[in-house]
Amino acid sequence: MIDLRNVQKCFGDNVAVEDLSLQVPAGEIYGLLGHNGAGKSTAIGMMLGQVWPTRGKVTICGYDVTAQRRNALQKVGAIFESPAFYDYLSGLANLEILSSYTAGTPRARIQEVIDWVGLTGRENSRVRTYSHGMRARLALAQALLPQPQLLILDEPSDGLDPEGIHEMRLTIQRLHRELGLTILLSSHFLSEVEQLCTRIAVLNRGRKVFEGTLAETKRREQWVRVKTSEFTVATSALREAGLVTDGRDGQFIALKEGIGTDQVVRFLVERGMPVYEIAREQETLEGFYLSLMNEQNSKPVPKPDGTETELKPK
Repeated sequence: MIDLRNVQKCFGDNVAVEDLSLQVPAGEIYGLLGHNGAGKSTAIGMMLGQVWPTRGKVTICGYDVTAQRRNALQKVGAIFESPAFYDYLSGLANLEILSSYTAGTPRARIQEVIDWVGLTGRENSRVRTYSHGMRARLALAQALLPQPQLLILDEPSDGLDPEGIHEMRLTIQRLHRELGLTILLSSHFLSEVEQLCTRIAVLNRGRKVFEGTLAETKRREQWVRVKTSEFTVATSALREAGLVTDGRDGQFIALKEGIGTDQVVRFLVERGMPVYEIAREQETLEGFYLSLMNEQNSKPVPKPDGTETELKPK
């Protein structure tokens, strides 16, 4: 559904996206992550034909966006940046007007998407009376009008309260499950991405630094929190015995593959080192993301001329 090949986008001397390749197969909920300025919105803008790539190829639904924009976006719905509405008109009137910009949409279809996003009963109210959550649902309704096969959502939960975030997540899951939509989701809410997506890509400084399944984000060293009287001495002994590969922060050890916490406890107790607590560190997408960003931000920054700028630790 989405295929980016070696895409670059420059704004003057600033390289916003560099050598980005990305493939999103049909039927997937795909997460696009990265800090502010990482290149996510620029990448999505190129997918929607609102930003022209400096080089590379962007294909959506089998069509080159640059050469065949109308065909490429015919079955694409999107929430991109901040959706704007006519506050003095009703939600229904807004959808009728916005749909007329591309092609007339039957009233039955408009009412269908209103039902889908949970605005039934408020569609005739003026948008100025809508809560932030209702505006978000109206934006989603607009994205669903063309009966899309692909839905591109740029921060759909931004500004919502916890209840609104929960409702948006359930709606996205329902759209994927019942309509079979392919969904590209860009979000800062890592817990939401973790619950929704099957695969993710992470951007940093305009470059893709990770792409893989959620399961792959958890295939890291098996960090275990252990409290003992002499952590440094214990870690050194465990490393020499081949039970751990690393230690950090005065309380975490990385178990060697195949080693269990019971073996660590037995080893330490047999050597007279008491173990007050031992527990595996919970693996989360947030932990993976922060670790990845720390690793990437400690690397030199590539310059356009091919040289590198050395980064000093903060």
